[in-house]
Amino acid sequence: QVQLVESGGGLVQPGGSLRLSCVASGTIFSPYDMGWYRQAPGKQRELVATITSRDSINRADSVKGRFTISRDNAKNTVYLQMNSLKPEDTAVYYCNWHSMIPGDHRTYWGQGTQVTVSS
Repeated sequence: QVQLVESGGGLVQPGGSLRLSCVASGTIFSPYDMGWYRQAPGKQRELVATITSRDSINRADSVKGRFTISRDNAKNTVYLQMNSLKPEDTAVYYCNWHSMIPGDHRTYWGQGTQVTVSS
């Protein structure tokens, strides 16, 4: 089992910044990928950004140039720095962890943290 605890969400004005954190604990072996997804009301969950154990990054086009994902392997933590936030970034943001060990198909989700961008 892997537990994910997210923090850092909240209410921010357009153009503002927030930093999300997600700490993983439990039965964790490298390599593993971590990432952030989001789900707005009435919409499907979508990828925001992912990062591999070798720091290879994939980001949605809508956040390129504004959001930065990073990780601290010693702390089993992934971060999402969100700058120049827009109202359309409003969503519940979910942390994801999944194993990249051959034959290990485990994937886990955090409980979600609300991000609201509004004036």
